[in-house]
Amino acid sequence: MQYFQAVQKGKQRASKSQMKMFDVAGFSMLTLTTKKIDGKFFPVGEEEFTAVIESEDGHVAVIVDNDGFTKAQSKAVEKEEAISIFKKLMDSGIPEYSKNEIQIWSQTRPTIQNQV
Repeated sequence: MQYFQAVQKGKQRASKSQMKMFDVAGFSMLTLTTKKIDGKFFPVGEEEFTAVIESEDGHVAVIVDNDGFTKAQSKAVEKEEAISIFKKLMDSGIPEYSKNEIQIWSQTRPTIQNQV
């Protein structure tokens, strides 16, 4: 798939996730539309999972694809609020992302929703 095609398809998929995050959190930012695997570009996946990560500005609820590439995120909030958004996303039918790391922008971040 050409880069432009990957971007277009990925933007459609990420936009759907962005709207779901907006419905739950009242704010949503589109994050990644493509992912690079073995030097090739692909659109983010259609599947949706949710997790919570810590950013420089606070805690963020995210919607990721099966490979952990972030498609949408909430604004940075206190940890308790991010966990609340995460739980609302799960209640809406989006399962928890079970792996320990996600990819957001050019960074890998650990998921923290299960930390006590």
